[in-house]
Amino acid sequence: MSRFLPMLAACAAMLTLGSAQEVPSHDLVFERWVRDTFFDGYKPATYTQRWNIPASANRDHGAIPVNLKVVKHGTTVDLGDALRQYEIDEPFLLIIGVWQQDGDVQRIVNLIAPEISPERWRRLWGPVTYADLRRLDALIKDPGPSVEETRRLALKMKNSPPFTGAVIQVNPKIDNHGQRRLQCSIRLSDVFKHLAPDADPQPPARPALFGVEYPGPIAAQPRRGD
Repeated sequence: MSRFLPMLAACAAMLTLGSAQEVPSHDLVFERWVRDTFFDGYKPATYTQRWNIPASANRDHGAIPVNLKVVKHGTTVDLGDALRQYEIDEPFLLIIGVWQQDGDVQRIVNLIAPEISPERWRRLWGPVTYADLRRLDALIKDPGPSVEETRRLALKMKNSPPFTGAVIQVNPKIDNHGQRRLQCSIRLSDVFKHLAPDADPQPPARPALFGVEYPGPIAAQPRRGD
């Protein structure tokens, strides 16, 4: 019975969010369900901390830190700041919920949780070094050139070796509102290929994480561009 209580709480949260003025996202609902169901309701101190769930809060699934991601089926997984991701030097659990739009609801259609060693993670960067990332990051944050020129130079560097030899993709974020960041991502297909080769990329009939089925969809209009 105790195993079902977090699931009921997650369902209640979905109904509450679904009736709110703002359109809910699977990101927050999914993360809350994972934290409540498998990690004793752990609440992050801040949403900028390195790990969504630190190793100290992971008693039942390897005692390693956990990164939580939600991604639309067939798209890319946003990983965050490129330099911080490159700096990872310890094993971690990457839990990904894959969703699809179904009318006015979003459904989690696949769940994977590969354990990733630092060696495997580093291989995804291929020939890219930390110094390469620092150079691109410095170019992006240089206030001298115009936004257009910075964007042009950053894209040129991104689309040239050594970055073109990596599985993980670098994503310069540059706009007219002061945003100058170097993010990174990985294609969902590459997650299955390189990080979860034993997992089936095709959505199963009953998606489950650690043997527990996801409780259900949330009401959400299609996102812009869906």
